[in-house]
Amino acid sequence: MTPSSLLHPDAFLSPLAVDEAVRRALDEDLGRAGDVTSIATIPESLRAQALMVARQGGVIAGLPLAIATLQMLSPGIEITAHARDGATVAAGQQLLTILGPARALLTAERTALNFVGRLSGVATLTADYVGRISGTKARICCTRKTTPGLRALEKYAVRCGGGFNHRFGLDDAILIKDNHIAVAGGIRPVLERARSFAGHLVKIEIEVDTLAQLDEVLDSGLADAALLDNMDVASLRTAVERTQGRLVLEASGGITRNTIAAIAATGVDYISSGALTHSAPNFDVAIDIEA
Repeated sequence: MTPSSLLHPDAFLSPLAVDEAVRRALDEDLGRAGDVTSIATIPESLRAQALMVARQGGVIAGLPLAIATLQMLSPGIEITAHARDGATVAAGQQLLTILGPARALLTAERTALNFVGRLSGVATLTADYVGRISGTKARICCTRKTTPGLRALEKYAVRCGGGFNHRFGLDDAILIKDNHIAVAGGIRPVLERARSFAGHLVKIEIEVDTLAQLDEVLDSGLADAALLDNMDVASLRTAVERTQGRLVLEASGGITRNTIAAIAATGVDYISSGALTHSAPNFDVAIDIEA
């Protein structure tokens, strides 16, 4: 079984990103001497069977990382999958059956669980947000508030949960924030500079805090999208009415489970939330080993 066979069918994750993340995680855990506990206590020839089991209900992500971890320590390990990334599972559902050298299984256990627990937590929280805006046109997006070094993985997990990705990095698009506006001398000057720099495929989004700033952006005709930062529901609704489709509108700031439905109902196109990646609780998953 290859890790790529369990990827979400509609969410790409580079095999290079998987390999790099697994190598870095194992290097962190194994250090200079390896798993001294397993080496000291488990005979090299002993084989074991194990089950990876979900201990709560939710959306699974990260199984390809778990498989890559196991295979990196034992290339011939036998793995049978009972779910794939993006699947909604119930508590107690089996995810993987693993058969192979006991030492490798024990050594890989925590790293494999860390990947699945972290990414399934992101996917499950995203799915909860997505479910709360069902019936509206709004799309849920993540942000760059990701764990350093794990952005590709966490943004993949957002897609497993039904969300969409905002920028992957500073090179994706031009997003003008309040500090850019302040340094550049105002909304029109900063937009004029951005438009003169941008190629025909580069989108320009600008953050606004007030309806007056939004009007200035609309009058300029130089932006493709506006990020409506920390606006209340009434202001968001007014922004949608004033814009009349001339800009893509993204609501951001203070997005919670309790407010997201009302925000989506205003008619904004996107809702971005850093909480999807920086505050997702860990998903409870375990590996039960049968020697």
